[in-house]
Amino acid sequence: MEFIATLAGLLLATQLVAHLCRRVEIPEVIGQILVGIIAGPALLNWVHLNSMMNEFQEIGVIILMFIAGLESDLSLLKKYLKPAVVVAIVGVVVPIAIMAPASYFFGFTTLESIFIGVIFSATSVSISVAVLREFKRLDSREGATILGAAVADDIIGVILLSIMISVVNQAEGKTGGQPLWAVLLLQVLFFGGTYLVVKWLAPYMMHLSERLLTVASPSVMAMIICLGMAAIADYVGLSGAVGSFFAGIAVANTHRKETINRSFIPIGYAMFIPLFFVSVGLNMRIDRLDESFVFVIVMTILACLTKLVGCGAGAYLSGFNFNSSYVVGSGMIARGEMALITAQIGYQAHLLSSMYYSDVITVIIVATVLAPFILKHALVKANEVTE
Repeated sequence: MEFIATLAGLLLATQLVAHLCRRVEIPEVIGQILVGIIAGPALLNWVHLNSMMNEFQEIGVIILMFIAGLESDLSLLKKYLKPAVVVAIVGVVVPIAIMAPASYFFGFTTLESIFIGVIFSATSVSISVAVLREFKRLDSREGATILGAAVADDIIGVILLSIMISVVNQAEGKTGGQPLWAVLLLQVLFFGGTYLVVKWLAPYMMHLSERLLTVASPSVMAMIICLGMAAIADYVGLSGAVGSFFAGIAVANTHRKETINRSFIPIGYAMFIPLFFVSVGLNMRIDRLDESFVFVIVMTILACLTKLVGCGAGAYLSGFNFNSSYVVGSGMIARGEMALITAQIGYQAHLLSSMYYSDVITVIIVATVLAPFILKHALVKANEVTE
């Protein structure tokens, strides 16, 4: 019952803080992250991440990205596929090219420095999606580009991480795990299968759900598609968020889109999505902050600038105006769960020492907390120009 009581307390806190954030016109996700920072090990030390909390927050990411896919305009995603790929490539190259040498300057080994660059090449648009939804800009060309770039970014990041882990395993003489070519082949097959799901399987399953004599059968069937694709994506080495995003696009391709959207928003925002944002704050640690203060400040600034400038430049090169490029660049700043997952996998693979792991996590958290503020400023500025 202790976990249930903690759950109730956290949900109450997130509701109150989100309300206050809206009153003062701050993205509510900031308040939810701050709840985790205050209640967690960073300050009061009341709440800790455990296996149950991790499962809940992972479902939160999956549902949030499913909603993002559901609300995405597929024609816009296709239309802005080219700029999305350009934004993703530039947004991966710039952080690696700048943050890897910066890490080396702070005394990290060459391998650790490259890995830190790979960590910060990752983008998590879960938080950006929440802010874009708040401003009703998720289905804009900037929103479509951000979502498309994040998916491409995730694929590139996974490939780089797979290569680095393969190199380390080979150097340490480890033979366990699948070879890199097999992992990449599985991922190619996943995206090939995704096309079949969008085109045929999802419409058939949603049609079948209407014949079932059960309560809320279309919503349950949509959840099956969502969780199923997330699990398959995770199995082939991608983020479950990628799978659920494409599941949302698949369900959006059916006539049940609006019904499913109305049912999933309460499911996600009643519990799972707020707990995801709380968990971001719970990862915060400040026990080594006095020793690593300069590192955290410098790397946080670089983490924000490399995505803002890199992805913004990619958008500008693709024909976006300055304000739209600013929105795209700021929408790619948040690292969130993607960087946290990358850091954790790399840490377990001995790509990063335990001494500096918490410092890197702190930089990820601080950059993620700053990201919605920068995105909000970009959106307000873009709105002022269009009005």
